[in-house]
Amino acid sequence: RTSHVISHPLRQALEDFFVFPRSNKAAQVLLSMQYKKMLALHLPMPKFEDVEFRAYSQFGEDGILLYLFSVLGTTNKRCVEICGGGGYDNTANLIINHGWNGLFFEGSESHIQRGQQFYARCADTKVWPPKLVQAWITAENINGLLEQQGYSGEIDLLSLDMDGVDYWVWQAIESISPRVVVLEYNNVWGPDVAVTIPYETSFVKDSNNIPVLLAHGRRVVNTFVGKQIADRVDNYFGASLAAFVKLGKQKGYRLVGCERYGFNAFFVKCGVGEEVLPEVASSACFTHPYTQYAMTVRRQKVIDNEWVKV
Repeated sequence: RTSHVISHPLRQALEDFFVFPRSNKAAQVLLSMQYKKMLALHLPMPKFEDVEFRAYSQFGEDGILLYLFSVLGTTNKRCVEICGGGGYDNTANLIINHGWNGLFFEGSESHIQRGQQFYARCADTKVWPPKLVQAWITAENINGLLEQQGYSGEIDLLSLDMDGVDYWVWQAIESISPRVVVLEYNNVWGPDVAVTIPYETSFVKDSNNIPVLLAHGRRVVNTFVGKQIADRVDNYFGASLAAFVKLGKQKGYRLVGCERYGFNAFFVKCGVGEEVLPEVASSACFTHPYTQYAMTVRRQKVIDNEWVKV
C-alpha cells in the first residue's frame, strides 16, 4: 500500500538505499585495513567462520573474499563469474564496493536483463558496469568465450556456480589463470568421495522443470512420488569437494577453506600466500551440523543417480 503513496523517485531512492547501502562500503574498507594491519603485525589471523558476512552473496562468501584479498593483495581486480550476474553473486560486492572489473556469463536472458538493470541503478557501477554475457557454458566453448571478451592470462578471481557440469568446465579452463577460485560443491558426499555428475552439455538442475508425471491420463502433482523426483533433482548436480580438491591440485591450487554451511569452497593458487593461507584438509569443511545432515539425509536422495569417479 505504501508504494501507491510514495512518489516513484522517492520509492526508488528508498529501494536503492537498502539494496546499495553506502555505509557498508566504508565499514568494509576499515575492516580490510584491519586485516592488513593484523598481518603486518604478525598477529593471529581470524578463521573463515569469523570473517563471514553477506552483502550480496548468498551466504558468507562476501566476507571471506574480502578477507582473502586483504591478506593476499590484488593484481588487476578482474573477476569472472560463471552463472551469475543478477546482482546477488559472489563477485558483486567486490565490483560494487571495491572497484573491481567483472565479467559474468549466464544462460538465462531474463537473468542477464535483471543484472543489467541492477548495475545500471547502482551509483558505483552505472558509469562502468560489469560485462554480462548470455551464453550456455560448456567445456568446449568456455575458453573461446573468455578470449572473445578480452579475458586471458592472470586474473584475481574466478567464481564457478553452474549447479551442473562445474567440474568439467573448471578442468577445461586454460585461457585465464585466476589467483583465487570460489566454487560450489555438492556436500552430500562428504570430504573423501571424489565424484562428479557425467559430462552433459545440456544438463539443467531445476526441480521446477521436472517432467510432468502421468497416471491414467491425469497429471500427478504434489504427490509423494513427485516429491521424490524433485528431491533427486535438487540434490543431483556438480561434484564433491574431494573431486574439486584433486582437480585443483592438478591445476596448481590448494583448498584454503569454505563457508560454514559447506556450499562454497575457496582455492588459492600455489605459490600465493601459503604463509598466511595454508592448505586445509577437506574434513575441515564438514564440521557444521548442516553438513552432517547433508551427508546422511540428502545423500540418500541421489546415491542411486549416475556419478563418475575421478
